[in-house]
Amino acid sequence: MKTIDIAMIGVGAALYAIVGVLTNMGIVSPVVGVVKFWPAVIIPAIFAVLFGPLVGGTSAAIGIFVSDMIQPGHGIALLSLTVGCTSNFAAFYLIGFISRRKIKWSTIILSLITGSAVLTAITGYLLFIELIDVDILLLFLGVFFASVLIVIGVGFWRPEWKSYGFASVIGLLVGSAIIGVGLWGYSQFLMLPLTGFERNAPIYASFLWLVWTFATEIPFLVTIVPPIVKVCYKAFPSLNPHTEN
Repeated sequence: MKTIDIAMIGVGAALYAIVGVLTNMGIVSPVVGVVKFWPAVIIPAIFAVLFGPLVGGTSAAIGIFVSDMIQPGHGIALLSLTVGCTSNFAAFYLIGFISRRKIKWSTIILSLITGSAVLTAITGYLLFIELIDVDILLLFLGVFFASVLIVIGVGFWRPEWKSYGFASVIGLLVGSAIIGVGLWGYSQFLMLPLTGFERNAPIYASFLWLVWTFATEIPFLVTIVPPIVKVCYKAFPSLNPHTEN
């Protein structure tokens, strides 16, 4: 790792924590609680695109831990390390890794079709064995297929950002899934803060956490990050890993 990468991890983590504390407005996901409204996701996304996946993922993991530990964070180190840090690292590592590659439409479409089939099959099975209700199934699939439209829409609207659009959806879906499953798993052993499901949260809660996280963060990722990164590319052309498509 280069010295500039270490420096940017520190800067990114500090900005993420500060912006997160200042912008969450104390809002948490309805019904299931815990997960905050978090427009600060634009910070590690910008650093991931500009400086690479390791900088983006590491700065996000450190930044979310710091913000969790200070007021008005929940202050539970184990919860932050097991769910917050892992989900943030995975999400922004993937965003940095995928966005910095020239991905063909054929690869994107194949990935979307495969992902749609797999997730539909999994959620359909969970409905069949009565672990989730129809409304939870429809909510989850609705958000997922909306994300597919986001990928395609961003790609046609701004072709040079199609890799980033794909990356933001994949990265955020993975991170949101880790949050949903992680919080559900944590609740089976320990108490969760800021929620009606302090212990033994039902499995459907994991889908609600996933949907809330994805639905409230993806608009910021696809609308705010690209223009900021574009300005950075113009000011510092060396940061652009490839010429625009």
